Amino acid sequence: MYNFIKKHIRTIIIVAILIVITVVVFQLYRNYRLSAANAQAKMFETAIAMHASGDIDGADAEFARAAAKVDGGMGDLALWESAMIDLRSGKGIAKLEALSKKGATRDFRDLALIKLSAIHGDSMSTKEFEDFLSPVLTEKSPFYYTGMLLVAQKYISADDKNNANKWLDKIMNNKKTPAVIAAIAESLK
Repeated sequence: MYNFIKKHIRTIIIVAILIVITVVVFQLYRNYRLSAANAQAKMFETAIAMHASGDIDGADAEFARAAAKVDGGMGDLALWESAMIDLRSGKGIAKLEALSKKGATRDFRDLALIKLSAIHGDSMSTKEFEDFLSPVLTEKSPFYYTGMLLVAQKYISADDKNNANKWLDKIMNNKKTPAVIAAIAESLK
């Protein structure tokens, strides 16, 4: 055994050093990720506290800052909150449009699209409305059933019973449709 160690001492030392370096790098990365997550949480806490205390402009600025600095779903949430605050003054549409096109998560992209359809829907034709909501009208979307119901309601408002019934039937014949959506579709038919 002594001869084996003597013969391979350099290799053993190199492997040991590599293991130590790997563990240190992993720990540094882990600490960096934790501190970044804590900083993100602090931005959200600050924005929420400002909003709760009535400092709407400060909360909006803090949410916008968080949206610019935070990636993924947290960034989408911050941009959504900032847009909701700005909608009260009429300035949030651009943020919703940015979120619907460049959001990191499908949930927030589709949610922004649903909100935009409610804002712009009255000025669209039924075909424009259906095309506008087309990204939501797939089973991969978390707002699939809501999107179909909105399209059906748009056709109803335009007195286009045939297309409205097509969408309502699609909703009611799908076994995965949530009960509330199916009941609304049935009441509209």
